[in-house]
Amino acid sequence: MSPLTPERRNLALLLFLGLGLALLPAMASRFYVYFTALILVTGLLATSLNMVLGFGGMYQFHHAVFYGLGAYAAALTLNKTTLWPWLGLLAGPLAAALLSLVMGLICLRLSKLYFGMLQISLGSLVWAIVFRWYSFTGGDDGIHGVKLPEAIAGITGSYYFCLAVTVTCLFLMHRVITSPFGQTFQAIRDNPERAAALGVPVKRHQLLGLVIAGFFGGVAGVLFMAVENSVFPDLLFWTLSLEVLVMCLLGGWYTFLGPMLGAAIIVSLRTVVGIYTEYWTLVLGVILMLLIFFLPQGVLGYLLSRWHRPGQPALAKDK
Repeated sequence: MSPLTPERRNLALLLFLGLGLALLPAMASRFYVYFTALILVTGLLATSLNMVLGFGGMYQFHHAVFYGLGAYAAALTLNKTTLWPWLGLLAGPLAAALLSLVMGLICLRLSKLYFGMLQISLGSLVWAIVFRWYSFTGGDDGIHGVKLPEAIAGITGSYYFCLAVTVTCLFLMHRVITSPFGQTFQAIRDNPERAAALGVPVKRHQLLGLVIAGFFGGVAGVLFMAVENSVFPDLLFWTLSLEVLVMCLLGGWYTFLGPMLGAAIIVSLRTVVGIYTEYWTLVLGVILMLLIFFLPQGVLGYLLSRWHRPGQPALAKDK
């Protein structure tokens, strides 16, 4: 009998995981179905951030603003218009992509840390507008009782909706990363000066990468709205962006599925820690410090480096 190759082993693990996720509503309680849906949504958000952070080398410090705007745009469209509900859901990612385009055109004038700081400022401005515009967004009360399509109005329907959309988005993002555009994007990350000298339009690639990441961040926001049936201003606040950033670092920001793993760990820790203390941000800061000192590759990056055999291409690299 031939030994199990790494490719077949990985495929078997993915099939087993997919089967478990598909059968979860029939085997687990309502809480665990909701909890898993939240991990899927948060993991999609973290993966969309990692497209520009890990693979693009861009300091996207306020990615949550696209997440929150996607949720709000879809909720407002469903509640305040007579559009077909499934079409109304598309308003979220489209609005997030548009905001990412506008912010990208402004922030790309700067680079590195200054890019990230300006993005935090602009994102905080969007949060302030949502927080103060009571007559339209509901202010700090948010929007509750969103008129979702009947098929995803319940916990089971919203879970399968999240699962299907998340898997589809992960597939699409992976195709983008492995495409010629994705390879060029990573080359810009490694050496933007050399890429520009070779004739690559660096800013154009970076702007397109930001728009793509913003779009998928908006998709994650729509999924959150479907699970919670409500939205609130905290979805756009910068502390959530910090949390998602830690997910990427914890899982492995030079790996594709690392942010999904980081999201699962952080969401689980937040749920457990929240039972004992309200100082979750302090715990998050400690996790970030420990990561920097002891696990710079992230959990998945570390595991892949340990499993790597001579003669096989490395799936993650230490930067």
